[in-house]
Amino acid sequence: MSRRNFTGVADFILTGLTDSEEVKLVLSVLFLLIYLITVLGNMVMILTIRLDPQLHTPMYFFLTHLSFLDLSYSSVFSPKTLQNLLTSTKSISFLGCFTQMFFFIVFGSAECFILSSMAYDRYVAICRPLYYPVIMSTRLCCALVAGSYAISFVESTVGTIFTSRLQFCNSHVIQHFFCDPMPILSLSCSDTSEVEVIIFIFAGSNLVLSLITISGSYLSILSTILKINSTAGKKKAFSTCASHLLGVTIFYSTMMFTYLKPKTSYSLGRDQVASVFYTIVIPMLNPLIYSLRNKEVKSAALRVLWKRVGCRQLK
Repeated sequence: MSRRNFTGVADFILTGLTDSEEVKLVLSVLFLLIYLITVLGNMVMILTIRLDPQLHTPMYFFLTHLSFLDLSYSSVFSPKTLQNLLTSTKSISFLGCFTQMFFFIVFGSAECFILSSMAYDRYVAICRPLYYPVIMSTRLCCALVAGSYAISFVESTVGTIFTSRLQFCNSHVIQHFFCDPMPILSLSCSDTSEVEVIIFIFAGSNLVLSLITISGSYLSILSTILKINSTAGKKKAFSTCASHLLGVTIFYSTMMFTYLKPKTSYSLGRDQVASVFYTIVIPMLNPLIYSLRNKEVKSAALRVLWKRVGCRQLK
């Protein structure tokens, strides 16, 4: 049986963000600028951490993978979004649509787990500093990262397969700028309750378990910080967590707004704004948050740059 006969459609049409040509031009320039900053910022973050031995610690190990996820996450959406804004071609093949959905779920879920791992790392560093080298061993860090990718891969595979097996006989126009699961479900003429439950369980369990880990870690951190007598000590402890806490707040607030609600409450305008934020804007913000607010990263970037410039001059 062919894919068209099985699903009812051979491809989908993405309506995009707007029909106004003037707004499209503005958005295309803005999104292109954001994407370039995202690529540059995350690549600089990854290379700086890799090339500077002083940053070879668990915290920066997780930050490397966060930057990789942000870079990959943005690359799933930005090129196709820019193509839709700059050209009249808005179609995406059936395979291309569900491939985009697959990587969207993989990278989004993995980022939840990496942020949780970073919160646990900060908890151990502040609340159990004497045991930090023992607890946050190389084996544990690698296991946390590998587990994040493995669980995300399984969840994405199951969710994508179940969604792709639905019948799409009513329409093939997706009221969105990318292949988001909820707008796709609204097109199906099949019973989508099973798929909705699967998506809700996966998304809900990821967010809830991650938030429990993060909340528990930061409650313990706050309790420990309040017991510190010196103001300088409290300020230093807060500064080590501020960047991560800001990144977590931005990421989870938009994800919860979008996915922890039933399909009946879906609103195109509100959800598109939230989607633009967590698919395009947040991957740009993370390297800025973690670099501009982190003296170690800025110092390491200058050291790496100085070494490269010095080596060229010697040659």
